[in-house]
Amino acid sequence: MQDVKTYMHAIGGKARLASRLIGRADTAAKNLALVNIANRLEADEQALITENAKDLSAGRDKGLDAAMLDRLVLSAKGIKAMADGLREVAALADPIGEITGLAYRPSGIQVGRMRVPLGVIGIIYESRPNVTADAAALCIKSGNACILRGGSEAIHSNRAIAARVQAGLAAAGLPEDAVQLVETTDRAAVGELLRMEKQVDVIVPRGGKGLIERIMAESRIPIIKHLDGICHVFIDDKADHDKAIRIAMNAKTQRYGVCNAMETLLVAEGIADSILPELASLLTEKGVELRGCPKTLERVPSATPATEEDWDTEYLAAILSIRVVPGLDEAIDHIHRHSSQHTEAIVTEDYTRARRFLREVDSSSVMVNASTRFADGFEYGLGAEIGISTDKLHARGPVGLEGLTSQKFVVLGDGQVRG
Repeated sequence: MQDVKTYMHAIGGKARLASRLIGRADTAAKNLALVNIANRLEADEQALITENAKDLSAGRDKGLDAAMLDRLVLSAKGIKAMADGLREVAALADPIGEITGLAYRPSGIQVGRMRVPLGVIGIIYESRPNVTADAAALCIKSGNACILRGGSEAIHSNRAIAARVQAGLAAAGLPEDAVQLVETTDRAAVGELLRMEKQVDVIVPRGGKGLIERIMAESRIPIIKHLDGICHVFIDDKADHDKAIRIAMNAKTQRYGVCNAMETLLVAEGIADSILPELASLLTEKGVELRGCPKTLERVPSATPATEEDWDTEYLAAILSIRVVPGLDEAIDHIHRHSSQHTEAIVTEDYTRARRFLREVDSSSVMVNASTRFADGFEYGLGAEIGISTDKLHARGPVGLEGLTSQKFVVLGDGQVRG
């Protein structure tokens, strides 16, 4: 334990020093680093895939489930997506140093707010190797240093990506220590990181509910997080039939093991007879297990009865719970009682109902006539995301550059003194 503690505090000390350097780096240098990293990832595609294969092999031997293995895969397409994300972040406006709201006060001073980095960000994540590149990109561009602690199941992939990140930083004249990967797979490293409040300013967890609950219980450092992705799609009785089918199918079956996949489908009673049998047939063809309320079972006899627990479950699998509701009021009420405040969508051609849904549903992303799968930093134009926050303070929804900054007051004077 002492060795892990010494190791982690050494990383923290280097990150704190690097945060001062990256925090004052100019935009051109940060952008050059991001492009360098993107080029290295693409040039070394085969080496990355080879390292990823080691993780996949070890994961199968350990009996990791299909959803976990899916998140672990690093393909040529995935590497290109990482590189594209880095270049897109490079193309975004640099938020650091931006002054807003500058206004004169009666005393003659001008008061405004300047956007500044958070400092050192500790990121704890599981499975997805692309988080290593995405997190590094956003932290570099927003002037933050970061300490990355990926899951042991992705250690070879993460090491390979982190090596390219550090090489790209060095080639741009920026400190390699601005992005550090925790090399040990000892679980004690996580506990130590959560207690390093003098060296780390914010913790961002990305992973399963168990990991995030542990971090919430143990961390002495502020957290940007979400626990569950219990996402809902409500098909209103004023919905376009084809749109509703397309959106519901995509929200559930485009990928199963992701936090923005639909877990509960709500259907207005007035449209249930015409849409539920067809939709159930299409979902069943895709291998989706359907769990329904009594009114759903009347229309879809092949479904199994849903329990109260189903409405509060993030499946991350080919399972969907379905409830038939009288209308919009009951749909919103169900969402308020069971949502994890991640992402909800309504399918309707009624403008007034769409506006009500947007106003009254209290989630980090609320959509009209679009799949919940769009709740993603890349799709929102953030370049990438460091995570999705369902908190209400500091950052909410996909967390991009602005979510990794704070603001300080700045005062411009010309010799004024307070009387």
